[in-house]
Amino acid sequence: MFEQTFKNIDDILHKDAGCGSELDYVEQTSWILFLKYLDDLEKDKETAALLSGKTYDKIIEPQFQWTTWAAPKLENGKIDHNAMTGDDLVDFVNSELFPYLKKFKGSAQSANTIEYKIGEIFSELKNRIQSGYNLREVVNLIDELRFRTHAEKHEMSHLYEGKIKNMGNAGRNGGEYYTPRPLIKTIVKVVAPKIGNTIYDGAVGSAGFLVEAFRYLNKKGLSTSKVETLQKKTFYGKEKKSLAYIIGIMNMILHGVEAPNIIHTNTLAENLSDIQEKDRYNIVLANPPFGGKERAEVQQNFPIKTGETASLFLQHFIKILKAGGKAGVIIKNTFLSNTDNASIALRKELLTNCDLHTVLDLPGGTFTGAGVKTVVLFFEKGKPTQKTWFYQLNLDRNLGKTNPLNEKDLAEFVELQKTKAESENSWTVNINNIDRQTFDLSVKNPNTPEEAPLREPKEILKDMAELDKQSAEIINSISEML
Repeated sequence: MFEQTFKNIDDILHKDAGCGSELDYVEQTSWILFLKYLDDLEKDKETAALLSGKTYDKIIEPQFQWTTWAAPKLENGKIDHNAMTGDDLVDFVNSELFPYLKKFKGSAQSANTIEYKIGEIFSELKNRIQSGYNLREVVNLIDELRFRTHAEKHEMSHLYEGKIKNMGNAGRNGGEYYTPRPLIKTIVKVVAPKIGNTIYDGAVGSAGFLVEAFRYLNKKGLSTSKVETLQKKTFYGKEKKSLAYIIGIMNMILHGVEAPNIIHTNTLAENLSDIQEKDRYNIVLANPPFGGKERAEVQQNFPIKTGETASLFLQHFIKILKAGGKAGVIIKNTFLSNTDNASIALRKELLTNCDLHTVLDLPGGTFTGAGVKTVVLFFEKGKPTQKTWFYQLNLDRNLGKTNPLNEKDLAEFVELQKTKAESENSWTVNINNIDRQTFDLSVKNPNTPEEAPLREPKEILKDMAELDKQSAEIINSISEML
């Protein structure tokens, strides 16, 4: 049912002059979904308060509640046909609802409250749906969705992930919103966070890493205090772009994290020397943007000056990890071999201050639409690297939109990584043996089976003649038998 509803919403938005792409569809669906979710959350809290003999004060004032403006109901449960529509609805949303919700940011007690999230989201977004009749249709469809049971939330989260994936295929840098989930799950398995660890992604995007880490840790039968820890003291993220910010928040909410600790900020605007022990995390999981270029004033925040965004993020991640902290970070494979001064200095920094114990080399096409090859760096902070285990993912097919990476593709890597075993696809490099001037870590698989040398044409013709002769003999012997 939910799937058809999402398709119908896209069809309506496709007709609206204010929405031009899949990115707009997701953005506009998200803010309306968020308000419906909020209404269901308030109902659940009100019910829980009544059952324990308490009262619950709703966050949203009556005239701005979903059941007042979006879905006022008749006694039979249907939406009142006198509900606002057309210009009245658009005017109310743009001139009254959004300004009211924006104010929550200033009055919230802290950044990890649902009130702050409401304020932040509605400060960043604007309603792009220009036709009040289209908006009315979308609101009516979203009103049919329920966030009350675990099964409903699970289905909704699955569909939402699907929409994010489509954004990744939608051009306009859509790929930055979507890291393939089989790859994220594999990175989480190898890093293996524990409840009580703080988990951080400073380039959070659609929050895929935090969602998968939550799934990995959120096992059945957890104690109330562990559930509370997972909800409030485990997952932290920062995101610069407003669309990615709301999608990340919404994605985590749909997966069951009530008030995600995601801050809307430019991570790289933070000076590295200002990071103190209290700011550090146990785990970093991230896929920083590829190929971005940062201005000179941003580069001033880093000891190793470079315009390459991913290299600045890597410095940030090393600095923000606690001693003994673990990381899984996706980066362009050229990081391992670039000969510019910044790349060399950064590799030296990584190998000196961290144990880069594993490098996963991924094939082209892992990221749909991005023509770059990537590697995953797994490292632990606080001791120098002595040996690095490399694994080269060699697949017998080309990856693409219709043939994406799956978990089975990565199963051998996960298994061999436990013991850092040598195989046709894996090998170990002793860091003492690498070039101490360049710290080059290029992926050079010494175990690739040698291809048979190409044969001379004369030899091939001779073999063909021999096969023709054998064929003729077989045909003659069959003829004699008949």
